Amino acid sequence: MGDVEIRPPLAEELAAVGELTVEAYRLDGLLSDQVGYENALRDVAHRAEHAELLVAVEGDAVLGTVAVVRPGTSYAEISREGELEFRMLAVTGSARGRGIGEALTRAVLERARELGLGKVVLSSLDRMRTAHRLYERIGFRRLPERDWQPFPNVSLIAYEYDL
Repeated sequence: MGDVEIRPPLAEELAAVGELTVEAYRLDGLLSDQVGYENALRDVAHRAEHAELLVAVEGDAVLGTVAVVRPGTSYAEISREGELEFRMLAVTGSARGRGIGEALTRAVLERARELGLGKVVLSSLDRMRTAHRLYERIGFRRLPERDWQPFPNVSLIAYEYDL
């Protein structure tokens, strides 16, 4: 990955993080007009108030991002006490295939260890096959009892990683 650094975003990077996230979801064909998720992906300022954000940067270019979420907060979907959750993992199209997604995921695992938590969980759209392969390669296991549907025709599958 060369000179890629994983860290919290700077205030002046928040708009770029929002656009990067929307771009990544759009590239994967994951935005649906009926759900209106694009606005939530773009609203990084709100996300930064309610979750811990990490970015992957190289020089002054933001290449990827992830939201680290604690249970009981407004961005939590499936996490429970003693677990850390992550959401909205996104990598720019030009940086894909460089290990950015894996580095961000491993940074989440490290953050959970720092916090003394025993598990990391996530929900992923059932059709995000590339992400599923990444999670499974790292060692995440399916958590089917927490699969859910936030909207009709939107199925999310759950994964867990025991630390």
